[in-house]
Amino acid sequence: MSPRRHIALVAHDNKKVELLQWAAFNRGTLARHQLYATGTTGTMLAYELGLPVTRFLSGPVGGDQQIGAKIAEGVIDVLVFFWDPLEPQPHDPDVRALLRLAAVWNIGVACNVTSADLMISSPLLSGFYQRVRPDFGDREWQPAEAG
Repeated sequence: MSPRRHIALVAHDNKKVELLQWAAFNRGTLARHQLYATGTTGTMLAYELGLPVTRFLSGPVGGDQQIGAKIAEGVIDVLVFFWDPLEPQPHDPDVRALLRLAAVWNIGVACNVTSADLMISSPLLSGFYQRVRPDFGDREWQPAEAG
């Protein structure tokens, strides 16, 4: 039996159609996994694919941070985030924080169609693959030194 991965799907406004087309093409594979998405992207995906999607707030009002929290909790395995590198985003700090958490917690990240195609077609997605989850247990809070 194939493992059920938890996949977050996020797209900036100029990339939503591209993500919807990619998701429709890969609907069969996505149907075997638990899907999460931010705001409008989640609504569009649920409607277009006819699949259940756990929806969070819109990215600019906290959805990016909600997905980031799920990454830190160990829930999300893969992040497919079609972000727009040519358009300034008013919530850019949230976007950077989300990508940072994905790197910190060592989850797979796809930022465009090519990387998403390679990730979703990998036999590791549906086969046995246990990502290495960092252990930050030795990083206890220390008071700042008086300067």
